[in-house]
Amino acid sequence: MKLSFTLLLLSLLLEFNSAGAQAPPTRPGLLVVKLRAGAGAPAAELPALQAALQTLRATSLTQKFPRSLAPSPEQPAAVDLRRVFELSVPPEVSLAKARAVLLATGVVEYVEPLYVRQPLYLPNDPLADSTAGKQYYLRLTQAYRAWDFMKGDTSVVIGMTDTGIRFTHEDLRRQVKYNYVDPINGIDDDGDGYIDNFYGWDFSNNNNDPRANDDNAVHGTETSGVAAGQADNGLGIAGVGFNTKFLPLQIFPGTTTGAFAGFEAIVYAADHGCRVINMSWGGAGGYSRFEQDVCTYAAVNRDVVLVAAAGNTPADLLFYPASYDHVLSITATDAADAKAGFSTYSHRVDLAAPGVAIISALGSKNGSVDADYNYNTGTSLAAPQVTGAAALVRAHFPQLNAEQVQAQIRQAADTSMYQVPANAAYRGYLGTGRLNVARAVAALTQREARIVSSTIAPARPSGYAPGDTLRLAVQVRNLLGPVAGLSVRLISLSPYLTVRAGSFAVGSLATLAEATNEAAPFRLAVAAGGIPVNTKATLRYDLAGEAGYRSTQYLELLLNPDYVQLNVGDLSLSLTGRGNLGYDDITATVGQGVSYRASTPLLSEGGLLLATTPTRVADHLRSTTGAARQSFFELMQVARMAPGPRADQEARGTFRDSLPDPQRPRSVGVRVRQRGQSWAAPAALRDVILLDYSLLNLTADTLKPLYAGIFTDWDLPGTPGRNVARWDSVNRVSYAYDPLDPRVYAGVQVLGPRPAGVYAIDNNAPAGTPIYFGDGFSPAEKFLALSGGFNRAHREAGAAATGTDVSQVVSMLVPRLAPGDSTTVAFAVLAAPSLAELQGAAQAALAAYQQVLATARPAAPPGWQCYPNPAQSQLQVRMPASVGAATVQVFDSQGRLAAQAALPTGGGPVALAALPPGLYVVRVLAAAGSWTQRISHE
Repeated sequence: MKLSFTLLLLSLLLEFNSAGAQAPPTRPGLLVVKLRAGAGAPAAELPALQAALQTLRATSLTQKFPRSLAPSPEQPAAVDLRRVFELSVPPEVSLAKARAVLLATGVVEYVEPLYVRQPLYLPNDPLADSTAGKQYYLRLTQAYRAWDFMKGDTSVVIGMTDTGIRFTHEDLRRQVKYNYVDPINGIDDDGDGYIDNFYGWDFSNNNNDPRANDDNAVHGTETSGVAAGQADNGLGIAGVGFNTKFLPLQIFPGTTTGAFAGFEAIVYAADHGCRVINMSWGGAGGYSRFEQDVCTYAAVNRDVVLVAAAGNTPADLLFYPASYDHVLSITATDAADAKAGFSTYSHRVDLAAPGVAIISALGSKNGSVDADYNYNTGTSLAAPQVTGAAALVRAHFPQLNAEQVQAQIRQAADTSMYQVPANAAYRGYLGTGRLNVARAVAALTQREARIVSSTIAPARPSGYAPGDTLRLAVQVRNLLGPVAGLSVRLISLSPYLTVRAGSFAVGSLATLAEATNEAAPFRLAVAAGGIPVNTKATLRYDLAGEAGYRSTQYLELLLNPDYVQLNVGDLSLSLTGRGNLGYDDITATVGQGVSYRASTPLLSEGGLLLATTPTRVADHLRSTTGAARQSFFELMQVARMAPGPRADQEARGTFRDSLPDPQRPRSVGVRVRQRGQSWAAPAALRDVILLDYSLLNLTADTLKPLYAGIFTDWDLPGTPGRNVARWDSVNRVSYAYDPLDPRVYAGVQVLGPRPAGVYAIDNNAPAGTPIYFGDGFSPAEKFLALSGGFNRAHREAGAAATGTDVSQVVSMLVPRLAPGDSTTVAFAVLAAPSLAELQGAAQAALAAYQQVLATARPAAPPGWQCYPNPAQSQLQVRMPASVGAATVQVFDSQGRLAAQAALPTGGGPVALAALPPGLYVVRVLAAAGSWTQRISHE
């Protein structure tokens, strides 16, 4: 079992891992939704859910697994797949919008896309292993010796989830597990909901024929041959599972009309008696709670051993489904036990198996005979060897549950592979060793105590900020033979994460006994500064017991994520490094959103918009359906100061777009310094987040005009999508609320002397309207929203009697911005329980803004300097002699005093070498007054 807490964090981390890949593709217009436990009624009878489906213009909501096994009270980790539904929505409905609307109902646990995973096929030179003994991997993994102990059992069935499979092959035709209780007669004889599933099932095309009736059958035939090819028949190859049968389950379409359906096949295999499931497919990134639920259902509810290929990308990355909890992740080695050059490696890999030049049955229908074989390479050929071994273990030791079978295979692996020089750099990244089938089936002499859960408080799925302190409680389970004198030691492998208390004396554990350190958890601290953005921090668990027992596991956390949360008041808002509000992207994976007094999310998407013409627009908001524009890139990470110079919390960062040129004519050419401010008091300011943006023209031309604005797509309680947008001209606030159940009013206020523009948008407006979200949000439409809001025509949206799904753009016009000049625009995000309180918050925001203006640039004495900026080992402070002696204080991004020095008349140096890199505020205190300056330390 993997460590479940890390999955959400690492799904985010992968997007910033230079070695990683982008999230996998998704199926447009299809989402997966899980209802909360205790929702109290069938989905069709939940009024809030039905209203949300109408808002999203959903065309269907279908229970995905109505026949799945209910969780047992005796299995606390079991899941209830009966609460999972597939939702069809128009393709233009964004995931962010769907999440906001559905989560706000209070009856939905999660909303996700349906990812499309890929088979792991890696062609290889067929002459790579031309010497005698073509199945070298059977010798290397000692499968021949294993068969002296156990040749498998036909009652143990492997679910082969793959492409179509060639049933006529001489080494496969007698190994298929046929369903004799449902012969092909057009009737569902066994009453399982599948008509004539005699051969298995083709989930990709939703029919009963997963055979090789097209060219898309090579991969499934090869993996099936490795796991369960017929042995002792005097022909061809021998599968590791020997007598084991397999159930063909096609999940990849051989036609253009089919669709990937791997996780539906896993549920089918688990519900139809498979004891082991092979998954020689997957994709990097794109963590899915739905996919994890399916794996948990198969492993926990149905006691199935899950085996998956770790991936064919030579990098340290997460690969799903292999990296999910309850799944054995298998990487590949060569004939010399060295890591295969193509193999993915990570701390989540469980063990290795040979994956180079593996000979197996060939699935091509173009051959003239049915006896063809072929060499191929990949982790997809390594995984079915472990699958076959798991089938042997299940047959030989039927008393072991799936979790124990996995432990037996892990602990039986050959650790000698780590002595191979080529693997020296990968210690701990290739699992426990290379598969040894004989040792796995010989006897139950192995021991494995394992961390089966890690619970961190406070729980922050989006990552931990500099200066955070954490408590980590673990649950240890002994899966195999008794272990005496067990202890767990926690070690940080990151310089940015310190373990302050890291020992847990477990004592002796009998088989399947458990222990926890919940009463005295491990304690950790994140470094106060100097952490690169989106840093992966690795923790290692060292488990040790008497008689030489040793094992290790790993836990990974995300540190210093690319956003800060302004939450000292009642209004909580994530400010990201590229100008977005709530979330950094339209999939809502980075950031904690916008909420009011712990409400459901108020905002599905929001952020800064800049434009000079309909074609020169800069933003990081939705563009075409399912994608975001990438205009802005970060120059200085957004960082939070608590307290800040002018508010109880402040956040500051810098980003810019590119300079316009013939290749990038749509750029604006502006650098943006953003600042957010939040207050704990007085009461009215608790409802305010003040945002200001300093805009610097980086181009050689005068920008005339330049529009700047804030886009907000509100989804407010009581019914998201039933909102109206209105304009308060007195307080210059564009706000929204639910007219039939007004629980929260929210909006954006324009601050400063410039005229205010506001453009309210009906998100459900039909095609042909000036702004039509059905095909995305184009640059021309964004320019129209910014520039077209200076008259009364577009200031409101939504009928008071019914409401609609609304968005708003508030803006202001900068008539001209010369090259090298800068200007500041300011807005306030507001939320309150009533319109009167929202207006009171707007008045408080205006007063706070005016106070900031009055104190924003205190006059420093002539001749006062603070340089260089950025600074390195020291900072020089120069003051005129009239100031006299002074004290210099340096505050870090959290508002803590980091350094202090006394300066003589005229000034002098301030040492910074001991401080980590980051943003700092320098304050000079003298008899004549105090002055501050913000610096960057490198």
